[in-house]
Amino acid sequence: MEASLNFQIERLSRRLNPLHEKSNRIALLRLTVALGGLVIAILAAIFWNGTLAWFFAALAFFIFLAVAYWHRRLDHWIETLTLWRALKMDQRARLNLDWENLPPPRPLMLRDNSLAFDLDLTGFRSLHQLTDVTISRHGTQLLAEWLTQARPDVNALNIRQAIVRELKTRTRFRERFRLTYRLVLKRELEGDNLLAWLKTESPSARLRWTLPVAALLVAVNLILFILWQFFSYPPYFIASLVGYAAFYYWNQSTLETVLNAVMRVNTEFEKLSALVQYLERASYANVPHLAKLCAPFQNKTSAPSQQLRRVQFISTGVSLRSNPLLAVLLNLILPWDFLFAFLADRQRARVAQTLPEWVRVIHELDALIALANFAWLNPDATFPEIRADADAVLRTEKIGHPLIPAAARVTNDFEIQSLGQVEILTGSNMAGKSTFLKTLGINFCLAYAGAPVLASQFIAQPLRLHTCIRITDSIVDGFSYFYAEVKCLKALLEELRGDDELPLFYLIDEIFRGTNNRERLLGSRAYIQALLGARSVGLIATHDLELAHLADANSHAHNYHFRDDVREGRLVFDYQLRAGPCPTTNALKIMELEGLPIAAPN
Repeated sequence: MEASLNFQIERLSRRLNPLHEKSNRIALLRLTVALGGLVIAILAAIFWNGTLAWFFAALAFFIFLAVAYWHRRLDHWIETLTLWRALKMDQRARLNLDWENLPPPRPLMLRDNSLAFDLDLTGFRSLHQLTDVTISRHGTQLLAEWLTQARPDVNALNIRQAIVRELKTRTRFRERFRLTYRLVLKRELEGDNLLAWLKTESPSARLRWTLPVAALLVAVNLILFILWQFFSYPPYFIASLVGYAAFYYWNQSTLETVLNAVMRVNTEFEKLSALVQYLERASYANVPHLAKLCAPFQNKTSAPSQQLRRVQFISTGVSLRSNPLLAVLLNLILPWDFLFAFLADRQRARVAQTLPEWVRVIHELDALIALANFAWLNPDATFPEIRADADAVLRTEKIGHPLIPAAARVTNDFEIQSLGQVEILTGSNMAGKSTFLKTLGINFCLAYAGAPVLASQFIAQPLRLHTCIRITDSIVDGFSYFYAEVKCLKALLEELRGDDELPLFYLIDEIFRGTNNRERLLGSRAYIQALLGARSVGLIATHDLELAHLADANSHAHNYHFRDDVREGRLVFDYQLRAGPCPTTNALKIMELEGLPIAAPN
């Protein structure tokens, strides 16, 4: 994969270098044509006659236009190849987890950040930053919402998964979608601005009668002016012009409301129009789920691009008002503002029902392309099965963490057979307990989003997610670390006691680490016993090896561990999950290796 991307980047660079040189030569040619034509025209005027001078000037002008057109097309091709190379370089950075060369995460609004914080789903060096190739603000927001779902919507995720499967193989479609937008503007699409335009209060009834009145006043003005100018009539047009000015002033606030609303969304329509035209022309052969999603853009009788072109024509007409002198002139010879306010209001009414659906589809497609891009960059990832009739609560093989580079990633097999099980995970410091909890959690989030997971197999029943991994104190709220942990664990029990059709899947790291050894052991033991046999499953990572004895008394408790070894004076971890309690500890080893004083154990 990386070799292929490197080859494409180098090939694009080789194509760009001569094009840049050619563009510089054409720029010099344009200057030569302009100056040469001017000099020849002046010499012709001096030594021959004015007619010949105008001929040479016109000839130079048309040659200049031809060269400028050629230059513009070449520069457009250079821009296209440059953006295409940038997309390939972005792909390479995402493949290698090269965070320094990835765009920074964009601001998000999430109802609950606890899952995202615990599992590195959002923020810097997060799953969202890694997968986010969206072009719209709502696209990135929607992607984040999918990735942070604590409760799966099985039907919705299956639909998304089917589309992501199809998009994974349509590399050109995905790249063209992003490239088409980037060629228009670098800023993200703001769909809310378009929807806000639809909600703008518009006095349609008033516009319907003010336009013919304004047209009549303008016609009277022109007729009276012509009569005065050419037929020696008195200047009655002054009175009619004053009447027209008063009528315009009376309706000015109405006109400004409508016309300013059009101008505010002009840029957004330019962005949207480019994407809509691309989606109308795209082929949807052999991708039925993608075709169904993009069905609004396949309407041949009333193509969305045609309707958007009408809006852009109106906004172009309105933009001419930005020059005050031109605005006065246009409104003197035509009821310009009344006409375009009427046209804008009418077109707004025409697209009021369809525009929100177009925007919704583009936002959804934007987020789905991000998931498909992640799938394409991880060809060994597999699409999970989330189904209520699965024979095990969770069965996964060769599961790995997507935020660990492939060269350092260690995979494990894991299974939870039935509800009520509590998997007690012991192990030394840095052995991999926390990473394994996050590996399970982040892959569940990928599965619920509709993306593939980093595993060779992932079959699970629908489960709600609850995590207690990164507990922090709060000076503002007056919460100590231990109290914050207690509140998190209490929330887990409250979710268990609730009447919910879906079982709970929990991940708890270093339970009750904020208190002393004796009370931690007593509290942990009581808490785990409350979970045993409940309508839930989960993993609890701990350093307390005494908790492993719970498996001796209850068949719902199972032990797993990660181990370490000392080789040539340094700690070595293999990060392989093994059954049973951990047979070793390493805290004293780490202290000794770092030169800290240690006491011999009793």
